[in-house]
Order: sequence, then structure tokens, then C-alpha cells
Amino acid sequence: MINVGVIGVGSIGKHHARIFSNLEGVRLVGIVDADFPRAEEFAQKYNCKAFKDHLKIIDSVDAVSIAVPTTFHFQVAMDFLGHNKNILVEKPITSTLEEAETLTSEAEKRNLILQVGHLERFNAGVSMISGMVDKPQFIESQRLSPFLGRGIDVDVTLDLMIHDIDIILSLVKSEITDIRATGARVLTENIDVAHAWIEFENGCIAEAVTSRIANEKVRQLKVFQHNLFMNLDYQKQELTCYTKLDDSVGKEIKKTEEKEPLKEQLVSFIECVKNGTQPLVSGHEGKEALKIALKISGLVNHNLKI
Repeated sequence: MINVGVIGVGSIGKHHARIFSNLEGVRLVGIVDADFPRAEEFAQKYNCKAFKDHLKIIDSVDAVSIAVPTTFHFQVAMDFLGHNKNILVEKPITSTLEEAETLTSEAEKRNLILQVGHLERFNAGVSMISGMVDKPQFIESQRLSPFLGRGIDVDVTLDLMIHDIDIILSLVKSEITDIRATGARVLTENIDVAHAWIEFENGCIAEAVTSRIANEKVRQLKVFQHNLFMNLDYQKQELTCYTKLDDSVGKEIKKTEEKEPLKEQLVSFIECVKNGTQPLVSGHEGKEALKIALKISGLVNHNLKI
């Protein structure tokens, strides 16, 4: 039995608690939140203990998922690693590259699991398209959301675009040679709309468009390669493929078995803890995605000052 805790039960953390409470071979022993009445609410719902201070739960757990605001990721994660606990930390891994490097090094030194919550890697559609990508020439991603008023403590590049950056890096597997970006601050003090252009050493080009003030929610990934165009709808977990035939174009819609990506992610995390295996998205992948997201933010902010 793996004893786990959830640190932070906001919009994402509450679902971590829900899923852990129902996983076989897992005991949810406690929920931590700075808003103690909220911690108590979910602890009562899932029959575990409530805490206001994450240090109070350290001795009771084997592993934790950390879903506090990004600015607190580093300190909370280091506290658990320092007590030899395995951790899953929500994306982005930390606020700075220096913090990400320290966190990754500490986990490796102690031979602990450090998984980063890049949820889309566990989308069944992503798993399908990953097995079909071969020498991509152009990749286009769109991640648009209506304004919800959460996640606005960071740029939209760190809140939303970082998902697509991670997916693109996992598909292309080549060094980046150039990045261009533009964007705008509209409803918050941080970047709300961003458009990035990424060029790779192998010739592939990726375009990522992200907004948190759109009319509707859109989650799409388009991959263009020789004789094949793939269009993935993340929300439907549906892949549409257009293939060049001798004298025509064939169209095929591949529908995956719909699964909850967050549940798949947490199941994978527990398996890594049990078996001591490396997670699909380790601290290294989390750090690389953060590096590119920060670079894009820097370019957008620089352009906004001109």
C-alpha cells in the first residue's frame, strides 16, 4: 500500500484527491491546503486527515502530489525530497530554471521519483499520434480558453502553452535553432495571448498559439509530414488523418478509448513509485519545457517594451 498526500486542493488538486482516494493499492492519508476549512472539506469527503502545513504530513506519506501555486512549487517539493519522499509536481515544474535544476539534481541524488504534471502526455490521442510521427516537417498547436480568472499569476506561456511545448519537444527530438514570439497583456498584468515560432535543427518548424481570453475552448495539434497530415483534437481524443494516395487523398478518423488523462497520469506515478522506474515526464523534461516557455515569455515581454 502506497501512502499518499495531496498538497493543495484548488482547481487541479481537488481532482488529485478524488482520484487517489479511489486508486487500488493507494491510501490517501491526508490533504493539505493553506485554506484549512477547504482542506477539511475535502478530507471529510475522502475520509482522510486535513492539514494546513505540509510539514505536518511528511512522516505519514511515501509520496505526494503538489498542486500549490507555481511560486511555492520549489520550496514544498524540496521539503519532501529532503525527507526522501517521491513527488509529482504540477506544471510548470518551478518558477525559474535554477530552481528546476536544483530540484532535479536533488531527486537524482536521492534516487527519488520526480514527475512533472504535463497532463497531455497521458491523453490517449497523444499516445496514438506519437506512434505515427516520423520526420515531421511542420507542427501547429492551438490552445485557447475563455477567461476563467485562474492561473493568472503567471504568463499564459507557463499556464497553457507549456503543455504544447512539452508535446512538441517530445515529437521533434531535435535541437532548437531559433525562437520568435509575440503576444499581449490584455486582461491581466501578465501575458494573456502568445504566438511562438520554433525552428529545429532537423528542419522542422512548430507554431504554437495560446490564449486565455478566447471565445471558446480549443485544444488542437496538427502535424504535417511526408504524405500524411494528422489533426488531433485533445478534447475528443480523436485523430483525423489525411494520407496521400496514388491519385487521391484518403481520410480516416481514429477514435481512441476515452480515458481521463489525469487518472492515467496518477496511475503512472504510483507505478513509478512502486517499481522505481523513471516517469514519462521527469524533472528533465519539465525543465526543458520550462526553459522554452521562459524564453518565449522573455521575447514577448521584450517586444511589448519596444
